[in-house]
Amino acid sequence: MADYRLWCMGESGNAYKVALMLELCHLPWQPVWVDFFHGETRTADYRATLNEMGEVPVLEHAGKRLSQSGVILDYLAEVTGKFGATNADEQREIWRWILFDNHKFTANLATLRYLIQFAKTGETPVTEFLRARSINAMKVVNHQLADKPFITGDRMTIADLSMLGYLYYGDELTVPLADFAHIGSWMDRVKALPGWKHPYNIMPRAPEGGG
Repeated sequence: MADYRLWCMGESGNAYKVALMLELCHLPWQPVWVDFFHGETRTADYRATLNEMGEVPVLEHAGKRLSQSGVILDYLAEVTGKFGATNADEQREIWRWILFDNHKFTANLATLRYLIQFAKTGETPVTEFLRARSINAMKVVNHQLADKPFITGDRMTIADLSMLGYLYYGDELTVPLADFAHIGSWMDRVKALPGWKHPYNIMPRAPEGGG
């Protein structure tokens, strides 16, 4: 049995953040598919035994079960010694960007993608609002990357893994990724790392792509 088990689904960028870390660290892991689109995360059993928040990802390792992608990334950085902070100042900078990601970057991109790609709402005032918020957050990130290869400096950290979680879904995001050259170069740098894989190639998907 694999040392790490990850409850996930291919459509989840938050789960992909963790799956990609596992791949880049060359860790033995097993994906456990969660049928989100048919309500598995909302069941009493899922909430009682896996995650009371009713979300993916959930990582099991060494007798622990962890949820929330930022917490899991931090845990994996600690146990592997990879992509974590080297001092207290860098730790704060990493968490500054993970919190920005959770509140402004992934939060808006993921909700917009869900509404358009899976809920099939079409364009509405809500999607227009989320797209504008997403583009504004991307401007911040693009500017941050103008003079550095990775989000906090010269090397990749879990802040990068957190913020990249949804970007590789490409056109599903319905935002103009091509308008942000520094973000595109950043994505290419990470994509070139040994072990990188697209989310749909490392996590199981719902039949016919979900829904």
